[in-house]
Amino acid sequence: MQSSNLPESIMSASNQAPHGLSASLGTWQLWGIAVGLVISGEYFGWSFGWASAGTLGFLVTTIMVAVMYGTFIFSFTELTASIPHAGGPFAYSYHAFGPTGGYLAGMATLIEFVFAPPAIALAIGAYLNVQYPALDPKLAAVGAYIVFMGLNIVGVTIAATFELFVTLLAIFELLVFMGVVAPGFSLANFTKGGWSGADSFSLAAIPGIFAAIPFAIWFFLAIEGVAMAAEEAKDPKRSIPIAYTGGILTLVVLAVGVMVFAGGVGDWTKLANINDPLPQAMKTMVGESSGWLHMLVWLGLFGLVASFHGIILGYSRQIYAQARSGYLPGWFGKIHPRFKTPHRAILGGGAVGIAAIFSDEWLSFGGQSLTANIVTMSVFGALLMYALSMAALFKLRAAEPRLARPYKAPFYPVFPAIALAGALICLGTVAWFNPLLAGLFVLILLVGYGYFQLTHKQREALPFAGLAEAEG
Repeated sequence: MQSSNLPESIMSASNQAPHGLSASLGTWQLWGIAVGLVISGEYFGWSFGWASAGTLGFLVTTIMVAVMYGTFIFSFTELTASIPHAGGPFAYSYHAFGPTGGYLAGMATLIEFVFAPPAIALAIGAYLNVQYPALDPKLAAVGAYIVFMGLNIVGVTIAATFELFVTLLAIFELLVFMGVVAPGFSLANFTKGGWSGADSFSLAAIPGIFAAIPFAIWFFLAIEGVAMAAEEAKDPKRSIPIAYTGGILTLVVLAVGVMVFAGGVGDWTKLANINDPLPQAMKTMVGESSGWLHMLVWLGLFGLVASFHGIILGYSRQIYAQARSGYLPGWFGKIHPRFKTPHRAILGGGAVGIAAIFSDEWLSFGGQSLTANIVTMSVFGALLMYALSMAALFKLRAAEPRLARPYKAPFYPVFPAIALAGALICLGTVAWFNPLLAGLFVLILLVGYGYFQLTHKQREALPFAGLAEAEG
């Protein structure tokens, strides 16, 4: 089979498989997934960027990253609408660059989506610990995995409807947070030491601005995961572009609003390097015993749950797509006979995430916390995948001009070029400031590539999924 036939064969295999994924998601549910996947980034993770860049420096970082994400999403949507496949970037890069390209994009996406949930689970534990100081945050994180893996196994329609519900609650809570702290906002508080500890900009602030890139990316990380639900969308060529456009606009507004208001209500340095910056910022305004604070903690959990739950959906579809195509053990490529969900993939990714939660000894290094390092590892995977996806877009535009494109990237080739350049610059910068994590990331890619080479003949024999290798 030649790669030029990939989109048709993918869809044919997906639609005809007797135990295939259920196509039942509408536009609002996809928007809920798009925003829900990311919205935990508004609740925690981003404040680590203040530690190196300061408030103003990090604002600059965030604007640069938002430009990259905006151009990326408008370009990425072309690929998603043209090749609606559960593998997402894995399928796009395979189609453009063959098996090795598919491997690299698939593994990068897998690293992004498997390492993001444990960071969010730890934040869930930290939020619960505010209410129940005796509760071990790590045990609470494991409990979150058990509950939401189970919900994802029960069915995608139930999971996506729940995702939309908690996403709307999370957005409401962020608006409540901004409203409650607004009376105490002071521009002087926000700008004090805002350039890596200095009150005015100098060249010395530039390294901090670049070092903070992973935490600005956390504001938007995983929005591309909607692509992994493409086979389960009722009308992916129409609904996914709408979901992506609405999602990125929603997230940009919320990210800037939350960051500015949180940094202006007191001493912002006390919010850097913690997992619960919003409750702590609100505590400055209303005190420890206020009902507003308790409401924020409880409703704030919805934001974390929305992302946690949504990313479980995302990583499970990525594992499932790669397993049914021979890039991961075939055991993970099975669908539950009753619920029509990739239950084994859900459990497999969860096992890796739970292990990461208890990995203090090997992931707490480089002067950063466990959560910060897990976030950074997820960012490595995302940036490599972004670069490969944009390269695939350019390749497919040139090599297959007749490929059906229900949605085309606006301002082509400018938007995808900006996204590609931004991803490569960010990838190089993150590696420069995190050499040990960069080495671990490369090691994971190399180990996976060894498996990829050893299972060459296994992939050639696969009769379905449209991704059997056609070398030679």
